[in-house]
Amino acid sequence: MIHSIKKLGPGFLFAGAAIGVSHLVQSTRAGADFGFGLLWALLLINIIKYPFFQFGTRYATATGESMLEGYRKMGKPILITYFILTFATMFTIQTAVTIVTAGIAASIFGWGATTFWTTIIIVICFLILILGKYKFLDELMKIIVICLTISTIIVVSIILNEASDISLQQVLPTDAISIGFIIAFMGWMPAPLDISIWQSIWTVEKQKIQQDLRPKQALFDFNLGYIMTCILAIGFLSLGALVMFETNENFSLKAGEFANQLINLYVLSLGDWTQIIIGVAALTTMFSTTLTTLDGSPRVMHKTSEILNNKTYRHGYLIWLLVLALGTLFIFIFLLSEMGTLIQIATILSFITAPFYAIFNLKLITSKWMPAPYRPSKAMRVYAGTSICLLFTLSVWYISTLV
Repeated sequence: MIHSIKKLGPGFLFAGAAIGVSHLVQSTRAGADFGFGLLWALLLINIIKYPFFQFGTRYATATGESMLEGYRKMGKPILITYFILTFATMFTIQTAVTIVTAGIAASIFGWGATTFWTTIIIVICFLILILGKYKFLDELMKIIVICLTISTIIVVSIILNEASDISLQQVLPTDAISIGFIIAFMGWMPAPLDISIWQSIWTVEKQKIQQDLRPKQALFDFNLGYIMTCILAIGFLSLGALVMFETNENFSLKAGEFANQLINLYVLSLGDWTQIIIGVAALTTMFSTTLTTLDGSPRVMHKTSEILNNKTYRHGYLIWLLVLALGTLFIFIFLLSEMGTLIQIATILSFITAPFYAIFNLKLITSKWMPAPYRPSKAMRVYAGTSICLLFTLSVWYISTLV
């Protein structure tokens, strides 16, 4: 059993990157504001995005290279577009996840402003990455994700046992504000689609460590991580729906206050003794998300720069890491820690850019550069094509509310 868990890797890295703002913040807020009314949106977007995330693992195990090399083979303009989109979104995304992490840290330790903790977290993550100590957290993420999943299921089960008159009636909002929230909710649920490129890079790295990694095992690893992210998303939505819906209490837009409210959802159900345990679990989960995103964006920007210019940049990763770290601090200070605004901007940007990644991931996985035995079946291609149409439909729906 332990040996089997050790073989797992990229799937739990995906879960570690995904289980963050989309779950702790967006899913809980969806439940608090709409009850179980947006369960359809949660399930739909997880179904829509699944093939495109899976393609990252499938391509890497079949070719031994990341999707960035594949994008370049399809044409330089595609890789340039990816470079521009990543640069346009990485600062806001990094700031959003870091602010939530800082809020939880301030709540647990009971001292220090969000600005202080944001700076400390960025510095710690930066030092971990340049010292190459991420491997430890990689192993730890397996334990964290499993423990957080179990604890959330326990809390939801306890609340469900005590709840009465639960309504599963689904809601389709028509006002612009609610539609905007749904699009933001879907933007990072379970994660932004560009994580599929990160997933391919993680899989390539796993192959270097475990040379006998087979596509079937890699897909099992990914599917396990994906299922766990979906279960946790439903769990957090349920917490918001069962505890906060139709009450006079609303979630705060301030990171520190929100963190206190989130931890209290567990404490009220399991007792005061769980406060530190749940707090540390939530902090570690968000810290791993912050660390993963701080590592992922500079890594892909560095790799993309090398592929585009056909050059090797010895310190390219370090330079991009510095750029992202400093840019994150600048945006945070400029926007004065408005967590709600940052998350809304970041998640909507992720949703609007999703069709780009979906189209080119499908194009790459069905191209001549993908070994024929590993290309998706006809049914999977139809599934992916339908998902792309739905992504465009939802985007048009959102844009129509702005006109």
